[in-house]
Amino acid sequence: MINFYYEEVSDKQIDENIVKSWISNVITSYNSFLGSITYIFCNDDYILDINNQYLNHNYYTDIITFDYCENNTISGDLFISLDTVLTNSQQFNTSYNEELHRVIVHGILHLLGFKDKTEDEAKIMRQKENEALKLLETIS
Repeated sequence: MINFYYEEVSDKQIDENIVKSWISNVITSYNSFLGSITYIFCNDDYILDINNQYLNHNYYTDIITFDYCENNTISGDLFISLDTVLTNSQQFNTSYNEELHRVIVHGILHLLGFKDKTEDEAKIMRQKENEALKLLETIS
């Protein structure tokens, strides 16, 4: 099950049905099962509060992922700052929608076990994001 919530942002920025189908396909492509995924789309102040409260980090970020996976059943809460997604899309000279979809799947890839702390890990993560974005094109 995939749910979407909007905290301190004005409107829905995604086609929820397409994203549900896409994320389900990404998860099954890694021989895993969809558990319970909750996306919370918010603003910078909201995600900063989450970052401070739960991770003791005092900075803005595009996504915070809380992992509730058991075995190969993928579950988690994913907080996404739409403010930071917009800033990143401008900084990386990409469309807002592409950056938003990249961040949406980035959290799922973390839940699937991919890391991005080292340069090599980040390179693999980016490759997996690009593969997932290509899959999205076949769905939408």
